[in-house]
Amino acid sequence: MGKFVRKKAKNGDFYFNLKAGNGEIILTSEMYKSKASCDNGISSVKENAPKDEKYVKETAANGKHYFNLKAGNGQVIGSSQMYESTSGRDNGIESVKKNAPDAEVIDE
Repeated sequence: MGKFVRKKAKNGDFYFNLKAGNGEIILTSEMYKSKASCDNGISSVKENAPKDEKYVKETAANGKHYFNLKAGNGQVIGSSQMYESTSGRDNGIESVKKNAPDAEVIDE
């Protein structure tokens, strides 16, 4: 079972990581000015994760692959790690789809 780990950065902003059941980070959020905004981001990930059309597959300048998850308004709400292959990236998307909707939220 996946979980959202909410953290406070050194500058006081908040962010979250979505971790798979094995503890691997599969999605990282943008920075938020408040805990409430961070919680709204988590809710948006839970809502949008099951929707294929919300994922944008990208290739970085170094040739590695990653994806962004977008909210209904088109804003990026989470980004993946870098993957060596497109199949690794696609497996990452499937992991977000599987883990995000029912993931618990914990503070770290």
